[in-house]
Amino acid sequence: MTTHQSTDITEQLHTVADYIRYAASEFNRADLFFGHGHDNAWDEAITLIMFILELPDSLTEHVMQCRLTMEEKRQAVEIIHCRIAQKVPAAYLTNQANFAGLPFYVDERVLVPRSPIGEWIEKRFSPIISDEKNVGRILDLCTGSGCIAIACASYFPEADVDAVDLSIDALNVAQINIENHGLTEQVIPIQSDVFSGIVGQKYDLIVTNPPYVDQEDIDSLPTEFTHEPEMGLGCGADGLDIVRQILAQSAEHLNEDGVLICEVGNSQVHVEALYPEVDFQWLTFERGGHGVFMLTQQQLVQFQEFFNYALKNRE
Repeated sequence: MTTHQSTDITEQLHTVADYIRYAASEFNRADLFFGHGHDNAWDEAITLIMFILELPDSLTEHVMQCRLTMEEKRQAVEIIHCRIAQKVPAAYLTNQANFAGLPFYVDERVLVPRSPIGEWIEKRFSPIISDEKNVGRILDLCTGSGCIAIACASYFPEADVDAVDLSIDALNVAQINIENHGLTEQVIPIQSDVFSGIVGQKYDLIVTNPPYVDQEDIDSLPTEFTHEPEMGLGCGADGLDIVRQILAQSAEHLNEDGVLICEVGNSQVHVEALYPEVDFQWLTFERGGHGVFMLTQQQLVQFQEFFNYALKNRE
């Protein structure tokens, strides 16, 4: 967008409503992908314009008719142009994302929080977990921004939470969020390649959103996903390299009544094909989502032979 075009736009648009409408229309014309917090151009436009104005997303007719200053107009046009030209997810432009009703800092060192597991955390995993008092230790495996660990700590305030990731960059972001939420005594970030850094540790609940995108999907991802760390997305031809490890090794890190919650997204089809003998319980979601299974510690022990075989004979 040239300086002349930008000046022309700022002379024609004046109110909050003008800029939200303009942004949404431009996003639709640009055929952007929405999958990092919003699923449509209108909501994304609201988020970006209200971020520029340092106002909450909740809109009233009075706010919609407020006029922008020239500096605000310039910033609004700039962020709209950046979203279109570079196809950067809105969360990276604002460094803000919401998960399980909580705010998080994000940048391109971590995936944008969007796991449907958040819905279950808000429910304290009921009825999977009948008594939250029995949850004393929680492990968030592949923590990224720390959103799952921090949400678990918020909804299980009596539990100690370990936030594990291989990436130091991700753990640095997680530390920012842990401090922002005042949870430095409850949530502990740990560098670990899956379970390698927590040998001998046992938990009542393991929650994990590991890399699981298969190669076919990696090759066809929209441009917006190229801004995210690749190690947080792809994981082998069928996407299950780390999931194989998690299934083979989780039993020894769970207490007797412990539970594993694991997201595999579109790779659910590969999980079911790889482990036809296993009775996975696939969770359902009121707000949309799929590909999240639950297994008890007893089930992980019961099917240990199959999990070990799949790990040993991975493609």
